[in-house]
Order: sequence, then C-alpha cells, then structure tokens
Amino acid sequence: MTHEENYLAWVKDAHAMEKQAESMLEKMSGRLEHYPDLKARIDQHIEETREQQVLVQSVIERYDTSSSSLKDAMGKLSALGQAMGGMMADDEVVKGAISGYVFENLEIGSYTSLIASAKLVGDAEGVRIFSQIREQEIAMAEWCLQHLPDVTEQFMIRSATPGVEAKK
Repeated sequence: MTHEENYLAWVKDAHAMEKQAESMLEKMSGRLEHYPDLKARIDQHIEETREQQVLVQSVIERYDTSSSSLKDAMGKLSALGQAMGGMMADDEVVKGAISGYVFENLEIGSYTSLIASAKLVGDAEGVRIFSQIREQEIAMAEWCLQHLPDVTEQFMIRSATPGVEAKK
C-alpha cells in the first residue's frame, strides 16, 4: 500500500472508532443514575465525540472517499457488546470508568499515529484536526484518571449501604 492508502485506511478506522466511542458513551451515560459528575463529563465528551466525527469525516471527504459503513457498524456492534457486558457486572460504574480511561488512551495512540502519517503525506489540515482531537482525548483521559478514585470510593460507600444501589 502507498503512504496515502495507509493514511486513508487509518482515517476511516478513526471514524469508526469515534462512532464506537459515541455509542459506548451514550449507553454509559443513559445508565448512570447516582454519579452526576461522571455523567456530566461523559455527556460533555459525547458532544466532543460528535464534533470529532465531523472533523474526521472532513478529512475523508477531502480525499474524495467515503467512511467505511462496515467499520462504523462493527464499531457500534462492539460498543453494544461492551455495554451489555458491563450491565451484568455488580460494579458496572467502576468497570465503565476504567474502560473509559483505557479507551481514551487507545484514541490518544491512534491520533498520535494519524498525526505522524498526516505529516508524511503532507496533509497539514489533517495534522491540525488530529492534534485538536488528540488534545480533547488527553483531557478526557486525564479527567478519567483523576476521578477514578472518587468514582471507586462512591461506589464502595454506596455498595456497603443496605438498600442503596451502587452499580449505576
């Protein structure tokens, strides 16, 4: 494959990844009842994720190609499976918070690679877009890491209180 072909394949992967992120975040947010700070930050990141999808799509469109519907669908299906698995866990909110942190770091790595490949193919606008998105992902990952102890503590306190739901 040429540099440009690899680059475009990875941009399409990023689009599918953002679709997956949106689906995962929406499912998590929709189930959160007792963790308002976490829910608010997730809702904020859902909006950022939707904007990121538009930005990634703009890169795809500049190259006169389309996003991969199959990759987008597979990403959403994967997110559904993750959400369903999390619903069965007694500690759903803690597992979800950990998974969110891990996924944000996957996105950071993906956009770091995209920035390097955009530079190699001479796509300055792609470099700008992917750098902007990476900064949002870094901010979300940092928020997740900083608040994971609080979410864990809140869960443990709630789960030790008789008659109080803790998992979501």
